[in-house]
Formats: sequence, structure tokens, C-alpha cells
Amino acid sequence: MIRIAGHFTAIILLTLITQLGGLAWLAALLFRRRFLAFCAAYLALSLGAVWVAPLTGRVPLPCLAGGALQMQSPLYCALNRHYVTPELAEVLTDYASQMNRRFDGTTTLVLDANFPFVNGYPLLPHLSHHDGRKADIAFYYRNEAGYLDRTTRAPLGYFAFQDGPTTCPDNRLTLRWDMAWLQPLWPDLALDPQRMETSLRLLAADPRVGKLFIEPHLKQRFAPQINKIRFQGCRAARHDDHIHIQL
Repeated sequence: MIRIAGHFTAIILLTLITQLGGLAWLAALLFRRRFLAFCAAYLALSLGAVWVAPLTGRVPLPCLAGGALQMQSPLYCALNRHYVTPELAEVLTDYASQMNRRFDGTTTLVLDANFPFVNGYPLLPHLSHHDGRKADIAFYYRNEAGYLDRTTRAPLGYFAFQDGPTTCPDNRLTLRWDMAWLQPLWPDLALDPQRMETSLRLLAADPRVGKLFIEPHLKQRFAPQINKIRFQGCRAARHDDHIHIQL
């Protein structure tokens, strides 16, 4: 019974985190060397998704370096969290190309996007990444020497928050994690003001973009007059470590 419960838990967790991992674990139960079987099954399913997902309305964003747009970490690709609709892929590609033209040598990094299949399937811990029409973009950073390409303060781009005022109450029933204990661990990098301002203006000017979410203090700092930039609310995760874009 304990073993069955363990397998059931593994299937649920892998399905929630990667969408395809639970199916790979089920397949691995048919073999003696389950870990190797799981790795092989998961790899096959993930590679297969690259070819099958476009048939159902999702396409993968670039995982490898070399272009103006890429995923911030290979982990997002390994977990199948780099899929969007073709329209959003086009928006992000166009935007990244514009940023690179305006600031030569600028790479736009994407964080969590969506899973490859099924509208309405949750991409935890996000509240809205469930239809391929949303993605998170990393901030652009600099140090005293200048702009730092392909660099984020935190290893996965998230949870390195910017200091700024908030009106949100201290409420435990929320995803608005401050993670104060983590902040001293991150390098002391500053936002690149020119790239941040330009990025928000370019995204907002695209008629295909419906909304952008960042914290109000960053909107006031970089793009106070842009109506497409909204506050995501006090119950959602903080958005002073990334830009949320949706069609």
C-alpha cells in the first residue's frame, strides 16, 4: 500500500510540474530499471511534444543560445514550460528583434510560459498561464561596467525583487511571497533603465498585446502613462522580478 501511494504521489507531482512526467512514470512501472526507463520515457515524450504540440496550437520557444530570444534556463525547457501559441511566439520574436536592433547585443530571456497541451491546464504556481497566451519576460540588468547580457539576479530569473512601496496587506492567503530571507543571496545588480523603459513601450505599442503586469512602483518609474500596464493584484505573485505579457 505504501509503495502504491508513493507511485501515485510521484505521478501527481510530476504531472503538475511537467505535464508529461506522470505519464513517463506510469510507463516506467513496466520495467525493472525504473529510473532509467523513466528518463528514457520522459525524454521521448518531451521530444515528441516539440513535434506534436504545433498540431494542437502550441509551439516551443528557443531553448538554445544564439538568437535575440531564448529561454532563461534549460530547466524551463526540460520541464516543458516553454510553449506558447504561434501568435505569442511571433510577438515575442518581433519584440526581441526590436530590442536587439535598438540595443545591439541584447538578448531577451523568457521565464515560465505554458505547457505544450490542453487549454485550462494549470502551470503552477501561476494563476493564469493555462492557455498558451501568457509568458514571463526577465528584466534587463546592468552593473557599474554596463549592460549584462543573458544575466538575471536569481538563477531562474524569479524571486529577486526590486525595492519599492506596496499597498498590499500582510495576508497569508496569497501567492505574494516576499521571500526576504532570499534577497541577501542575490548579486547587487541594477535594472537597465533604457532597456526597461523601451521594453515596456515596445510591448505596449504592439496591438496584439492585451495586458502587461508589473508592480505599480516600476510602472511609475519606467512607463507611468501606459494604460496596458496593470497591477496583477495582491493575491498574485509579485511582479517586480519579471514582466508578465499576455495576448
